[in-house]
Amino acid sequence: MTYDVAVPAQAQLGEGPTWDAAAGRLLWIDILSSRVYGYDPSTGARTVRRTEQHVGAVKPRAGGGLVLNLRDGVGLLDPDDGFRWLHHEPVPGRRANDAAVAPDGSLWAGTMRYDEAPGGGTLSRFTGDGSVTPVLDDVTVSNGTGWSPDGRLMYYIDTPTRRIDVFDHEDGRVTGRRPLAEIEEGAGFPDGLTVDADGCVWVALWDGAAVRRYTPSGTLDRVLPLPVPRVTACAFGGPGLTDLYITTARVGLPSPPPPAGSLLVVPGAGKGLPQPAFAG
Repeated sequence: MTYDVAVPAQAQLGEGPTWDAAAGRLLWIDILSSRVYGYDPSTGARTVRRTEQHVGAVKPRAGGGLVLNLRDGVGLLDPDDGFRWLHHEPVPGRRANDAAVAPDGSLWAGTMRYDEAPGGGTLSRFTGDGSVTPVLDDVTVSNGTGWSPDGRLMYYIDTPTRRIDVFDHEDGRVTGRRPLAEIEEGAGFPDGLTVDADGCVWVALWDGAAVRRYTPSGTLDRVLPLPVPRVTACAFGGPGLTDLYITTARVGLPSPPPPAGSLLVVPGAGKGLPQPAFAG
């Protein structure tokens, strides 16, 4: 499989690709530049929106608009561009990071310390009425989150652990945390993930120059080498959910290779799962 550059860019910390099925576009962000990007692969049209603070994730809302995981909490952008906080909780030295929408339409949003202090981050569940339920504390870099096709398993990454963990999931609660797979020394660190229609987990490798696919039993069965070291996240998109979009980063690289910071795509990489919109 070979990659294409879907959107040439110089994102400092490109992250969070998400297929917005209702709009037929791929959403992604640059965390450190406080920007939200949109890309329509059918027309090539691109959009960019600047946020008032660092943005860790963006997801479509069921009624239109976007939900944003921001430095100081979770915000809602309405279809008319009006902004309001769903949950406002500034914590000095902490910012938002990756987030995902669960099968029930709730948002599971992560945080981390800017200095990446151990245990300084969290994972929390947000519903459309603004209620928040803590899921995990003592997290360092809250990253990839996703669910199995039947919704009974949740996959999760706290990057410095080098593991992809799996939980049992039922009624918005998770139990039985256990490792699915561990990234070996020298192969990079696990970052964002997505789950495909076969229940396999695709994970981007920061400083690993690759995306890997693991089976539901934790067996590595596919590696997609890439020409950039800092691969951050991946998601299936396009009308048939067959194209794998991959975000990348330039931050911290003294001589970034040309594709670093761009949105990449591997056409026909597999078959993704339809992603729910946030029910709020």
